[in-house]
Amino acid sequence: MFGRVLSALFAFAGFAFKSIIAKFFVFFALFFVVTEFIVVVVPMLPGASQLSAAFANQASGVWYFLDLFQLSLGVPMCLSAAVTRFIIRRLPVIG
Repeated sequence: MFGRVLSALFAFAGFAFKSIIAKFFVFFALFFVVTEFIVVVVPMLPGASQLSAAFANQASGVWYFLDLFQLSLGVPMCLSAAVTRFIIRRLPVIG
């Protein structure tokens, strides 16, 4: 009886050390790398002031169509979607 209990205890300990604890350290390392990577990358991304400066020199006829098609809302959405897609798909540590 004692041999079976001891065997079950060793089996559980082996499972815990091989899978649970190892995965915890791997995922913690990935989380740490991702958070530090995002802190470094975010200042390099273009801001809203740079985007508004790019549109500042447009003529009034062009502004009519830009406002009609809601480009002031759509361009930042497309940029953030592209950055998110890049982060998820292209960086092997994150995605």
